[in-house]
Amino acid sequence: MTPPLPERAGRRCHNVINPLHSTHYFSPDLEREMTALGVDDPRAAYFAVRAAAMGPVGAGVVTAAFYNFSPELVARHVPAVWETASPQVVLAARARAVDATLRRLLGEEAVTAKEMTEAAELALRAAEACTRHARPLYAAHADLPVPEEPHLALWHAATLLREHRGDGHLAVLLRAELDPLEALVTHSATGKGMSLRWILATRGWSREDWDAACERLRERGLLGTDGALTEAGIALRGDLEAETDRLDRAPYEHLGAAGVARLSELAGALLMRALEAGAFPEGLTGKG
Repeated sequence: MTPPLPERAGRRCHNVINPLHSTHYFSPDLEREMTALGVDDPRAAYFAVRAAAMGPVGAGVVTAAFYNFSPELVARHVPAVWETASPQVVLAARARAVDATLRRLLGEEAVTAKEMTEAAELALRAAEACTRHARPLYAAHADLPVPEEPHLALWHAATLLREHRGDGHLAVLLRAELDPLEALVTHSATGKGMSLRWILATRGWSREDWDAACERLRERGLLGTDGALTEAGIALRGDLEAETDRLDRAPYEHLGAAGVARLSELAGALLMRALEAGAFPEGLTGKG
């Protein structure tokens, strides 16, 4: 019999796989590729590269699928961005940017190592058990071809696993009756989410919007006057992650305990290389 997964093994694996996917969002390589297409606003570029797998969708679809962005911000860039660059053109630019980003952050030795091939095979095997229903971002990316080069195949699989978990997480947020900004406030209050400075700079919300969300959470007993989560707030965030784990268990159960442990080890080592190479800007996460 296959041994059961250790508690939170899937979450720990996600926590090293997801940042490998996210490196390109902060990459000068992506900025260069998108600027060359005429998309020079970083928020328009983000909406385009993440939504392109769904086709030339409108602002409503992006707002719904991405969840925590201001609808007004999305509408300023979508669907107008598709008039500058079609989804297919954006997908090709993203692939070039990911290739350049991973080679720059990880180094050619890591990109061509046998461990990269092993990591890609494990991640793709896990993704075999992902499900499409009620998961629009995952399903759209699952329709894309798997790249041949191992480092790009790993990134593709990381994208599938990330969006699969993310789509499920949105269902959990809805059940908890947390609106987009309330979800951001509570996550930021854990110290593990995006910092307030980055949220206000990238998600389209004002400080007044943020303060109003904090007040709603205080009225529910989830947030204290000091901006910290109450015991009820901490319990809610714990329940959110546990339920997200439950909805996302299939790919990791399919891979098995040994496979999950090995993928976590390999992806963790790659993530450390990326972090040491400055993959993410300072001040991105935390309560500041």
